[in-house]
Amino acid sequence: MTFLDRWDDPSRPTFGEALRDVAVRALAPGVLLFAVIAGIGFLIVGPLRGLEGENEVNRWFEDQRTPLGETITLFQSSMGNTEYVIGVGVIVALVVYWRTRKWWYAVVPLVSISVQALIFVAAAYVVGRPRPNVERLDPTPPTSSYPSGHVGASTALYIAFALMATRIENVVARRVLVTLCVLVPFSVGFARLYRGAHHVTDIVFGMLNGVVCALLAWGYLRRDPHRSDPGY
Repeated sequence: MTFLDRWDDPSRPTFGEALRDVAVRALAPGVLLFAVIAGIGFLIVGPLRGLEGENEVNRWFEDQRTPLGETITLFQSSMGNTEYVIGVGVIVALVVYWRTRKWWYAVVPLVSISVQALIFVAAAYVVGRPRPNVERLDPTPPTSSYPSGHVGASTALYIAFALMATRIENVVARRVLVTLCVLVPFSVGFARLYRGAHHVTDIVFGMLNGVVCALLAWGYLRRDPHRSDPGY
């Protein structure tokens, strides 16, 4: 069984088994991920404070702003908004459940964004990095700049979608959807830099948070394609 076809297992877990596996296979590894992200954050706000290269990038983006660019990046940035991510995640989960009747599979995107959110909130709180010293085009949420919550949330959601899209039988549709889903986090990351909300490292580690959480969510449930007992 490969990582991508692990959901071919036809067995049906109980809610308790799924909940246990979320705790053991997603939340527990998430603690280690939090430690890594927070630890690097402490380096950034401590010994590596004032990375001049990052400041130059933020000022460069500020100098490139145009009315059209501001309009486009407003839309791109909104794809990482909390209400958007939760709304799209719930809708897709409901559609997947309607088509498959496998709730344990349909919740993969929701597991992904939930674990990401816990790590993001905790890391942002303990690190407390200030926002870039440029004009911000959006009112920023009351969290610190590191890591990027918008990028982390959109990455966790759309990488989970990309993994789900690998199961689409039509080759053209599969490739198009996987490509589009992978591109969304980069689009959000670009917009957050353009609009002055984050430093480059905030984007990078927000994306790392999202990717790892999507992978944890994809593998959260123990699967065995050789089992045929539907009562598993």
